[in-house]
Amino acid sequence: MRPLEYLFGLEFHGHKLGLDNILALADALGRPQDAYPSVAVAGTNGKGSVCAMVSAALIAAGYRTGCYTSPHLVRLEERFTIDGVPVASAELEEVVEQLRGLAGRLQATPTFFEAATAAAFELFRRRGVEAAVLEVGMGGRLDATSAATPLAGAITNIALDHQQYLGETLAEIAFEKAGIAKPGMRLVCGERAAGPRGVIAEACAARGAAFEDASEGVSLSAAMTGGVASMTLRTPAGAYGPLTLGLRGRHQVQNALVAVRLLEALSKAGVAVPAPAIERGLGEATWPGRLDWRRLAGGRRVLLDAAHNEAGAAALAEYLRDAVPGGRQPLVFGAVRDKDHAGMLRHLLPCATIVVVTVPPTPRAADPDALRTAALAIDPGAHVVVEREPVAAMDAAWASAPEISVAGSIFLLGAVLPVLESRGAAW
Repeated sequence: MRPLEYLFGLEFHGHKLGLDNILALADALGRPQDAYPSVAVAGTNGKGSVCAMVSAALIAAGYRTGCYTSPHLVRLEERFTIDGVPVASAELEEVVEQLRGLAGRLQATPTFFEAATAAAFELFRRRGVEAAVLEVGMGGRLDATSAATPLAGAITNIALDHQQYLGETLAEIAFEKAGIAKPGMRLVCGERAAGPRGVIAEACAARGAAFEDASEGVSLSAAMTGGVASMTLRTPAGAYGPLTLGLRGRHQVQNALVAVRLLEALSKAGVAVPAPAIERGLGEATWPGRLDWRRLAGGRRVLLDAAHNEAGAAALAEYLRDAVPGGRQPLVFGAVRDKDHAGMLRHLLPCATIVVVTVPPTPRAADPDALRTAALAIDPGAHVVVEREPVAAMDAAWASAPEISVAGSIFLLGAVLPVLESRGAAW
């Protein structure tokens, strides 16, 4: 079995919250995560965007920067980047093969995410990174990335997601995500609701971490043009802008605030990132599959956005109202079973002229007929059709307008992106 086949085979072990396996793997590797300073980014939504901004700023500051994110869209290598470039397949395979040899020392078989996280730690050490950005996978307290001891961290926001693992209330979810706090580190909190923010502050106090409210002492002004934000920001530590964000959407203003405060916290911890590098990072950050327009021949365009939970769907709907004439266009929608489909559709249906429901290529895919029923229960007058094949669903949406959206699942985007690229799609 080839190394990556072995790694993907670990997905059958599902999700497991706990640190025993990842700590044992890291110890067997010689604790590679201690070879470089790191930052951790947790939260329900916006983690990837903040990671993209922070990574771009660190690169602009001249640091060899590793960035570990999840999930990937098309290729596993996307999860592990050095200075913005995915690692080579051969390099990843070599590290995974090493991990396979070490896994026999564990009392339990590692999960896919545990092995992938250990691979990230080792890949970054081998490449001599000078700073690493780690996106927390699920929760925080028992997430595999918590095997690292970051200099600083951030929690973007708290919303309902993965309740079967993290808890049924925002307070429970906030407690799990606040578990990334370590003694002596600075933790930037982007959550603005008093309840979950209070839980995070209490967790920091209990763990000996310095809690920093991202909005405290801040002067921020922002304006939207065609769904793209321009902003000027002044914090207690510096001034930034006016600048235009590289990532689209009104919600990116808050993500940019969290990224700036996290970079300032990192500077206070000894990894200096000057203001010009921070500004450049905010302006140059890219994050494929998130409010990601692709242009095809014949005037067709497609907006790709994961929007895989209610908060993500709300952000997509807000962007469509800001950026699309009339605020509506055809939508291709597919999701996995364990999401709040009704919550997602309540936001998206008013922004869709037609909804083409399809099936993401995963065993966890939601039944499209059930999704259609859910959509019609919300809006009996909605135009909702089922087209099980994702590519055929896009063509059906394009039959009604030259510009469409595809949203609801990372798995769905991963299925359509290679087809779009084979058809000559460009950014």
